Amino acid sequence: QVQVVESGGGLVQPGDSLRLSCAASGRFAHTYAMGWFRQPPGPERQFVACISWSGTTNYADSVKGRFTISRDNANNTMYLQMNNLKSDDTAVYYCAIGPWPLTSLLAKAWGQGTQVSVSS
Repeated sequence: QVQVVESGGGLVQPGDSLRLSCAASGRFAHTYAMGWFRQPPGPERQFVACISWSGTTNYADSVKGRFTISRDNANNTMYLQMNNLKSDDTAVYYCAIGPWPLTSLLAKAWGQGTQVSVSS
């Protein structure tokens, strides 16, 4: 059974940067894709980005060119570098792990979520 735990998040101003981390544990965790989803106020959880075990990446159009996902397979850790943050990026960010391509339906485990707030 795999598990993931996020860290990072916080309150920043528009244009600032922030980095989220996600540590995975469990058998075969290093073979799975990992990714980020976010949930603004409301019921819908949105895809943000994901990365395969080999480094293939996929991004939502809304974050392309601003966010960069990466992973350190030796330490089973994934990162999301968020630059030029906008108020629309305000949401609870969730780390997920599962088969590639990672979707919310196929995720095997979720983190507890971390709040990112962008406000002047």
